[in-house]
Amino acid sequence: MENRDFYKKYMEIFLEENSKVNLISKNDEKFLWEKHVFDSLSIEKFFEKYGAAQTLLDIGTGGGFPAVPVALTYKNIKVTAVDSIAKKIRAISSIKDQLGLDNLEPVCSRVENLDGQFDVVTSRAVSSLKNICEYALPKLNKDGYFVAYKSRKTPEEIDEAKNVLKKYKSKIVDIIEYELPLEEKLTRNLIIIKRL
Repeated sequence: MENRDFYKKYMEIFLEENSKVNLISKNDEKFLWEKHVFDSLSIEKFFEKYGAAQTLLDIGTGGGFPAVPVALTYKNIKVTAVDSIAKKIRAISSIKDQLGLDNLEPVCSRVENLDGQFDVVTSRAVSSLKNICEYALPKLNKDGYFVAYKSRKTPEEIDEAKNVLKKYKSKIVDIIEYELPLEEKLTRNLIIIKRL
């Protein structure tokens, strides 16, 4: 994983935007690196196993996680960040312009109204796995992967999502576990879903 200094300017710009629009809670600002940037960049573990993507769609991007850290780190991936809340997309557009991220496209829309299909779809802290699969799986290329960022309550969510996975001829091929660099033990999971 890249070192923290590489992301310093981005984090400064993010905090400036966060003071105007509430992208993350004020309590979380002091853990911006650990809980948001580092967490977003854990997709590196997926790329190491399954190869890099050319196109990535981040659904419900909110404050731009994982879309902005991914676009900043992987300049050869075209990242589309979609959210239906205009002020959040405006903030991400401002961050994009200040960092000169030509490979990032912030879009204010509902994901179901978005055209195109993608190599990888991501979603972090948006909804239950069952619900988000309904939006994510139709947006995948035929060999695409959906990478869902999830916390520990994963088994129940996986169980609930079975019918949706079947509906879209998809299956969970991997669960990559990792820990955030915090004093408290915070385990996270990347649930990797592939179209069959």
